[in-house]
Amino acid sequence: MASILDEYEDSQIIRHPVQTSRMSASNMIGITHSGFVNVRLEEEKPIFNKQRIDFSPPEKINHFAVCNNQLCMSLGRDTLLRIDLGKPDQPNQIELGRKDDSKVHKLFLDPTGSHLVISLTTNECVYLNRNTQKVRSLSRWRGHLIESVGWNKLIGTESNTGPILVGTSQGIIFEAEISASEGSLFNTNPDQYFRQVHSLEEDGKPAPVCCLEVERGIESKYFIIATTRKRLFQFVGKLAEGSEQQGFSSIFAQNQDLLPSFQEFPVNMGYSEIAFYTSKLRQCPKSFAWMMGNGVLYGQLDYVRPDSLLSDVQVWEYTPDIDFSFNKPISIVLTQFHFLLLLPDRVKAICTLNGQVVYEDVFPDKFGALKKMIKDPIGGLVWIYTEKAVFRYHIQKESRDVWQMYMSMNKFDLAKEYCKDRPECMDMVLAREAEHCFQNKRYLESAKCYALTQNYFEEIALKFIEAKQEEALKEFLLKKLGNLKSSEKTQITLLVTWLTELYLNRLGQLEVDESKSKQFEGTREEFRDFLSHTKYKEFFFNNRSTIYDLLASHGNVDDMVYFSVIMHDYERVISHHCQHDDYSAALEVLSKHCDEKLFYKFSPVLMQHIPKKVVDAWIKMGKRLDPKKLIPALVNYSQIGSTQQICETIRYMEFCVYQLDVQDEAIHNYLLSLYAKYKSDSLLWYLEQAGTHASEIKYDLKYALRLCAEHGYLQACVLVYKIMELYEEAVDLALQVDVDLAKSCADLPEDDEELRKKLWLKIARHVVQEEKDVKKAMNCLSSCNLLKIEDILPFFPDFVTIDHFKEAICGSLEEYNQHIDELKQEMEEATESAKRIREDIQEMRNKYGVVESQEKCATCDFPLLNRPFYLFLCGHMFHYDCLLQEVTPHFSTYKQNKLDELQKKLAATTQTTKSRHRPKEEDTVSLGKGQGSREQIKSDIDDIIASECAYCGELMIKSIDKPFIDPQKFEEERSSWL
Repeated sequence: MASILDEYEDSQIIRHPVQTSRMSASNMIGITHSGFVNVRLEEEKPIFNKQRIDFSPPEKINHFAVCNNQLCMSLGRDTLLRIDLGKPDQPNQIELGRKDDSKVHKLFLDPTGSHLVISLTTNECVYLNRNTQKVRSLSRWRGHLIESVGWNKLIGTESNTGPILVGTSQGIIFEAEISASEGSLFNTNPDQYFRQVHSLEEDGKPAPVCCLEVERGIESKYFIIATTRKRLFQFVGKLAEGSEQQGFSSIFAQNQDLLPSFQEFPVNMGYSEIAFYTSKLRQCPKSFAWMMGNGVLYGQLDYVRPDSLLSDVQVWEYTPDIDFSFNKPISIVLTQFHFLLLLPDRVKAICTLNGQVVYEDVFPDKFGALKKMIKDPIGGLVWIYTEKAVFRYHIQKESRDVWQMYMSMNKFDLAKEYCKDRPECMDMVLAREAEHCFQNKRYLESAKCYALTQNYFEEIALKFIEAKQEEALKEFLLKKLGNLKSSEKTQITLLVTWLTELYLNRLGQLEVDESKSKQFEGTREEFRDFLSHTKYKEFFFNNRSTIYDLLASHGNVDDMVYFSVIMHDYERVISHHCQHDDYSAALEVLSKHCDEKLFYKFSPVLMQHIPKKVVDAWIKMGKRLDPKKLIPALVNYSQIGSTQQICETIRYMEFCVYQLDVQDEAIHNYLLSLYAKYKSDSLLWYLEQAGTHASEIKYDLKYALRLCAEHGYLQACVLVYKIMELYEEAVDLALQVDVDLAKSCADLPEDDEELRKKLWLKIARHVVQEEKDVKKAMNCLSSCNLLKIEDILPFFPDFVTIDHFKEAICGSLEEYNQHIDELKQEMEEATESAKRIREDIQEMRNKYGVVESQEKCATCDFPLLNRPFYLFLCGHMFHYDCLLQEVTPHFSTYKQNKLDELQKKLAATTQTTKSRHRPKEEDTVSLGKGQGSREQIKSDIDDIIASECAYCGELMIKSIDKPFIDPQKFEEERSSWL
């Protein structure tokens, strides 16, 4: 008993498959070769996998019910066995405790598996809750043989069923409610109420209610399905929101005035059974199958239809081997695509899609006759039992071959839905759909499907070509192109080129037909979208020469320009516009894409025709353009062009110089030449603002001078001479223009008085000899303080009287007298100063200092008198060698070299004086001279070393920013302290 689900026989019961559900691919007419190789490494498990439960009942199994993993079976006459399939090793056996001859007629288990209603043959009912061991009587139900129960799936709980429907053998439908609670003192029965709501008849007589089902649709609409032996009834009605607890009597009342909707079949086999299929838990059933005398009525449930719940109904007629005399069907179970029919010795599975028997399983006689087949709506398992054994069916991958059936029915969308995870099957479906559409002349749809298959590309393309369906071929190629990977470059290039040709052919056909102008525009838009597709941009670019050739061969200029823009081949676009004299359009493209190289290339042509717009575009480009590279175009058309072109050339050069601040000499020279030739009034202003010093000038001075001289602009030449500091030439040329201009040039060499005087003399000579204006000549004397009357007198002719420059002569004589007085005063001051200096020298000679015997050197702190020393007025005293060591590091290179040279000379004179021989008389004279030279050397050394105190002088102040320890010797010094 403990292994009721976990242990079962490995051996399978003999099965007799009637019809294989797979279709051979070779038998599928019209499907070409697929690119898939379908190799199954292991045999697939069957859809319906039967297992026998290893369970030997102690008594015969009379009835069986299972729901929500709760299994209940009636054994013998008075025993009830309950098993929680989640805990199969803990069975629960309960005795009904009936002393009469009553037997169990039927078991009814609700969807939660909590409420069990046991119908007895004595027209009584008892109730058992999952959480209790006590069987309780349903007293209100007494007197009725219960055939069916319609459970309330919406509000039923483990402790209360909510309103439910009960069908009897007399055709009466009752509404009832069962509660698992013990009740009150006066009402201990579990049945809360039990009232009749309707009755069913067949042929004017009461008929047993074989099945009841209650479902809720949309907008609070309820559907109740009830079946008798030959009829299927439908009751439709609405319940107000929140009134579900009040029951279903109002639904039957709504149908009371009208005859209930039902379907009837002639054959009566004494009973019927209906089964439903629900895809997900707590959802409404989607389909039904009703087993009755004429066969099985099956179809879909449509909760939207107002009149009937049943939709797409079909009748499957029993096969000839089903004979009611000895082989009547017993039970029916519905799955997603099949219904299983239980016969006394076998199980048949019929596909609901095509009505064919796809599975048949024969049971051996040793187990006895099959009694009932039940499906757990929650767990999905199918259970079959005999008096001696229990079997269970696992339904695995029921939809695995459904795609083939839908495909054979030409329901391709459904076929694809059920093979979307099997690419080889999807390919077969798509190929069949494509072929079906092609045969029905739906070429575009066929092309879309063919593009998704793995069939041979060439075959499909030829198929559309032979049918002369270019649009379908184009659609096929587009879809095929979209499915290619970016790594398949050859294929993409081929398809892109082919599609371009197809588009161009189509555009050519539409263009000649004026009635198809809208279609032409739509096709052109589609073609341009194709050309600009980012996914194919690389392939268009690599193959652009071929595309250009195609466009050119079709004479499609507009699309060629469009393609050039997409490829950023703006040179071709601009050339096209220029060839068609559309220079404004060319400039627009040029300005939009701002390619400097293209500006340099096409500016000469554009400048010839639209100079103003071109210059505006150049100015807009600003510093991105190099003005030097535009000069050839400017020079060309400034020489042969119109006034407008010349003006625009000057405007751009001025923009470069004054706003972009271009420093290039060529630009300034060119602007200078333009000013000299065409705008002379701006030439002098440009030269003046360009600067007055050669370092500030950006143009070539010699070129500017030659240019101005060629065009006779003397004032401009003077200005250039001034900048070149050629003042004599400037004055000479200025005298030809204006004396005042010459005067301004003559004052420029401020540091060279001789040159200034010379220049002023030139001016004076010009005024006297050329202009013969004595008054102006006298003004020259007042303008320049370097000129005297005697300097310009030689320029006057002999006949000029002295009266004209009497004042000048008198003024000159007065200046001489004043200058003589100043010189006398300076001489007296110099004499007095020399006298004071001699007195100070004499005073210094007599100055002395006292050195005590205990005085020490300020540097080495040793007695001072031991060695030669220096005494400074500040009081500091140093040994000669100590002072030399102290001041030497601070000497400049020049002083250091001079000191070394003097010390060498001193050493040389010292060696001469130490001669061992007594000097002769003539040598005495030379010795005296050598002694004087030696003293002079010592004096020079003292002037270098002892010019100031090492501690109080300027030397100490200059060394304040120097470190005490030489940085190069710092590490050595630091390590010595460690």
